[in-house]
Amino acid sequence: MSGGEEAAGAVPVTVRTVLGDIAPERLGVCDAHDHLYLSSPQLPGQELDSVEGAAAELAEFRAAGGQSVVQWTPHGMGRHAARLPGLSRAAGVHVVAATGLHQAAHYAPELLDRLRADGLADLFVRELTEGIGDSGVRAGLIKVAGGFHGLDAHARWTMSAAAEAHHATGAPVTVHLELGTGALDVLDLLCGELGVPPHRVVLGHLNRSPDLVTHRQAAEAGAYLAFDGPSRAHHTTDWRMPDAVRSLVEAGFADRLLLGGDTTTAAARSADGGPGMPHLLRRVRPRLALAVGDELVERILRGNPGRAFGVEWA
Repeated sequence: MSGGEEAAGAVPVTVRTVLGDIAPERLGVCDAHDHLYLSSPQLPGQELDSVEGAAAELAEFRAAGGQSVVQWTPHGMGRHAARLPGLSRAAGVHVVAATGLHQAAHYAPELLDRLRADGLADLFVRELTEGIGDSGVRAGLIKVAGGFHGLDAHARWTMSAAAEAHHATGAPVTVHLELGTGALDVLDLLCGELGVPPHRVVLGHLNRSPDLVTHRQAAEAGAYLAFDGPSRAHHTTDWRMPDAVRSLVEAGFADRLLLGGDTTTAAARSADGGPGMPHLLRRVRPRLALAVGDELVERILRGNPGRAFGVEWA
């Protein structure tokens, strides 16, 4: 083939948004990990469940130059999938929804028992291919989670189901790393034991553990590395993130990097005095540009998300 022509019958690479599949380049400036809606017993009273709050936050992000948001909120944590298409249309921002399952602490034991009985991989595949509940919204990724410097039985169960769903659909697998730890354990399991291609894995929260050696090993393995959730008062790693990004860029891994805001509580939203989603573009982007240059930061925001989340859907 030449001139960008596709082979006859080839499946196009697309990103699965809440309004349908789009070409990866249409994502534009992308917040690769955030939350418009989220609830958990671990965050009582801080639920992201307001329609008006989500709309205002997305409008602020759009005003700052944002064009797409990848929401990592998984099954059972207040995704409000039916609300997402209207929110996306109103703001003029592409939104990607998630299936998957977080750590056990975020769920009632009886829900986990039911999911074990019903088949977790089947749920993931159904939400990726048919839709989340009766919303008609199809998920575009599978979100799972590791533990602090290791993987417990729950993590192994959810990651095994995620791998099965990936093999059935091609969907990318995104991983919450607890305080940024356990990246290599995750890759050993997902890619080594379960056969998920490394370029279909996104490792989240690496800014929370500024271990440059581990970062480089994860990049060498072929995974995407997400530096997400800046400006956490209890995560004093913001000042180290530019150095970590520069180290990976200098090692030749600029194409493996993603940036996200990971807004998880109502108090963190910009309307309530927090940094919110716009902070990624208003403050993080220019700070990183001082370390690696504007052009490279734009490549990370615009080009890499399309490759990370764009797949040939089965």
